[in-house]
Amino acid sequence: MSVIQSNERKGGAPDGSWLDRMLKRKPKLLVAIALANKMARMAWAVMKNEDVYRVQLAA
Repeated sequence: MSVIQSNERKGGAPDGSWLDRMLKRKPKLLVAIALANKMARMAWAVMKNEDVYRVQLAA
């Protein structure tokens, strides 16, 4: 929820981002749970592969 609240204070998520698209269609609490799930899956993949997290740049 802190990510969502922080984005609201700063004027919203960048247009077209995953968070922006989700907030336009779903309730905030559901988006918070989906974001936590997404972050947990990324953390698990990094630990499992003994890799370093790399941010994917927009195409």
